[in-house]
Amino acid sequence: QVQLAESGGGSVEAGGSLKLSCAASTRILGISEMAWYRQAPGKQRELVARIFEELQTAYAPSVQGRFTISEGAAKNAVDLEMDNLKPEDPGVYYCKAIRGGVPVWGQGTEVTVAS
Repeated sequence: QVQLAESGGGSVEAGGSLKLSCAASTRILGISEMAWYRQAPGKQRELVARIFEELQTAYAPSVQGRFTISEGAAKNAVDLEMDNLKPEDPGVYYCKAIRGGVPVWGQGTEVTVAS
């Protein structure tokens, strides 16, 4: 069974940067998309950024221009570079991969921003 592992979360002051990484536990084929979501306390999980089809990317309007999603160094890995973090950015950040139309989720990594 494929598992995703996130890393890189932590605490940072407003205006600071963090880089999250996500990697699959095994080398797998057929992943069509990888994405980052986040969930703040009391809120629904929301899409932050996704990478798909020939490395196209898409971002939530709230993070456009501040966050960058990219392929990780390893196969089936994805990074999220977060710059100029704001007080509204904290939450648990989850990695998701879609393989054959089936989503696979990581366990999440927490990001906190001190204002």
